[in-house]
Amino acid sequence: MLRSLSARVLDEDDEPAVRSLLATHPVAACMLAGRVETYGTATSTLGAPLWGIGVGRRIDAVCLAGANLIPFARPGVGREAAEAFAERARRAGRRCSTIVGPAEAVLPLWELLAPSWGPAREVRARQPLLAIEGPPTVPAEPQVRPVRSDELETLLPAAIAMFTEEVGVSPLRVDGGAGYRARVAELVRAGQALAWIEDGQVLFKADVGAVSRAACQVQGVWVAPHLRGQGIGQRGTAAVVEYARTAIAPVVSLYVNDYNSPARAAYARVGFRPVGTYASVLF
Repeated sequence: MLRSLSARVLDEDDEPAVRSLLATHPVAACMLAGRVETYGTATSTLGAPLWGIGVGRRIDAVCLAGANLIPFARPGVGREAAEAFAERARRAGRRCSTIVGPAEAVLPLWELLAPSWGPAREVRARQPLLAIEGPPTVPAEPQVRPVRSDELETLLPAAIAMFTEEVGVSPLRVDGGAGYRARVAELVRAGQALAWIEDGQVLFKADVGAVSRAACQVQGVWVAPHLRGQGIGQRGTAAVVEYARTAIAPVVSLYVNDYNSPARAAYARVGFRPVGTYASVLF
């Protein structure tokens, strides 16, 4: 029974079992799978501890305890995993800005952590997880392309505006924005920041923020406010899909707030289909 097990910090010997677990739902596990593929499962290379539970060398659930707390569990073990991870998280204290991942793993964990970690600034309990495997079903905007390194300063104001609108706080509030600037620069260097830039202004932007061999996840979609409602978001997203599925990974995914009906309708027109549900707890 998993219920009696405690979570332990995983090491490099656990990597095959972790990869096997994450392969059970490559789209839902994309955030974690990309990190594991790049850095392995040891804390020294991941930069944060990866907790796990299981029997023997089998791993049934994991949780990356970094800047974001990201849990993932096999179907049916979400509650047991939440109990084990909550115990470790309470001992460690809250260091993350967000708990994010599949809703069946996030929500039981937050229920157990809320008395000691709460209140959260916001709980987004139902965020449809969408994916597309083939070409988009609307024309792609030809002006959308990877951002060049010399365009970082042009991109940053739009990236900051997107973050502030989506998360509800400015990324400049922590360390003057140095960490966020470094993250945007990293995406630009990797060819994972895309935008439509015209006359020095960003009209549309999006990032491929998480990447694994099997899937990638689009994040940070933003349209300049004065151009909204003209179809730029869906044409721009279609261009990101075309780029991502040919240059990065065969399955392109994203998650969206359930109350954002215009965005959900636009993504459906692009060809995205529901494959699961995410949840986010924001601090």
